Amino acid sequence: MISRWSRRYVLVSAVFLTGWQAGVVVGIPRRTEVVLGLFGFVLHVIFGKAYSLVPTYFDRTVAFPYAPAVQFPLVAVGTGGLVASSLGVGPPWTGAAGAILWCLGIGTFLFTLAWTIRENPTGRETATGDANAERRPVDRLANGFVPVALLYLLIGAYETLAVYTALPPFLDGYPPQVTHLLAAGTAGVMLFALGFRMLPRFMVAHPPRWPVGVVLSTGAVGPVLLAAGLGSGWLFQLGALVQAVAVAGFATAVGTLYIRSDRRRVGFYGVLAGAGFGVLAITLGLLFAFSRMLPSLVRAHLRLNLLGFLGLTIVGVTYQFYPPAVGNLPGASNRSAFYSVIALAGGLLAQLVGIGAGAPPLTNLGHVLALGGSLLFLYLIVAALDAR
Repeated sequence: MISRWSRRYVLVSAVFLTGWQAGVVVGIPRRTEVVLGLFGFVLHVIFGKAYSLVPTYFDRTVAFPYAPAVQFPLVAVGTGGLVASSLGVGPPWTGAAGAILWCLGIGTFLFTLAWTIRENPTGRETATGDANAERRPVDRLANGFVPVALLYLLIGAYETLAVYTALPPFLDGYPPQVTHLLAAGTAGVMLFALGFRMLPRFMVAHPPRWPVGVVLSTGAVGPVLLAAGLGSGWLFQLGALVQAVAVAGFATAVGTLYIRSDRRRVGFYGVLAGAGFGVLAITLGLLFAFSRMLPSLVRAHLRLNLLGFLGLTIVGVTYQFYPPAVGNLPGASNRSAFYSVIALAGGLLAQLVGIGAGAPPLTNLGHVLALGGSLLFLYLIVAALDAR
């Protein structure tokens, strides 16, 4: 049951990705991009895979097997309500209703995982077999930061509810603060923690030991500093530096794993591209923190993080879990998957160059390329799931 619902989350995530890129082509508001890209694309796939990976990595089974089925309509419909609100569609209470539904889904997710790992909250028990005994120190360290990602999700959910209702916020009630809590905090820390467990096994290699602790510790602290100091001041600068260390360290680990690995899989190219765009994202973030925040580059920073760093990494890992070559539909192959990665990465790069050079035609070409890549990704996911 868990694996079946996990696949549904992944499928809906791909649908949201395609909807996001289609919206970019027609010029949707930035807030709509955030909802589609973060709440829709990134977080749905994290929910789906966390239900299967976190219990396994903590040597447990899901406490409530029906939880994914309960959460699914709440977060999917809730996200739809937030999208409608961001577009000004529907009655005035649409945003509040969407936020309430979404938060109910988050509550289901958090309670289920918390109850599942309640007797092993730090992840000391890793289910790592004797054949991989040398991986246990990294596995234990990575497990220990999964609760940090869940804590960020709890805070981010409350702040989301505060944005759309009369609840008092912990911070300033500024939506970009919520975005950083959920993107850098929940998604980023979960990516680091689960990534240090998954990627070495996918690539059959060992990461350098030093980046693991550095990435996890700085990745856990950076998001709250960014959210609290967002916009200006020393706290914002400190947060940008700390987060830069985390992302750069993770990119170093990913690159080293790839070099040390004898395997070459199409999914690895997505992970590598994601790491590269992560470095570009932190470079732009440091520019904002230590120089000035250029309005023309804010949306570029958003896309670098959501579509580049998080998005392409998710695409690459998804191809590992659901190999394109097993798809039943015409054209489903590793080559098609490679083209989807190229289209997404090339489209994003074209957008960045177009924005920087003030060349709208190049930016628009990038939008179309990214849409094509997302459509191909969705097609390949449908093909792979149909084969199952």
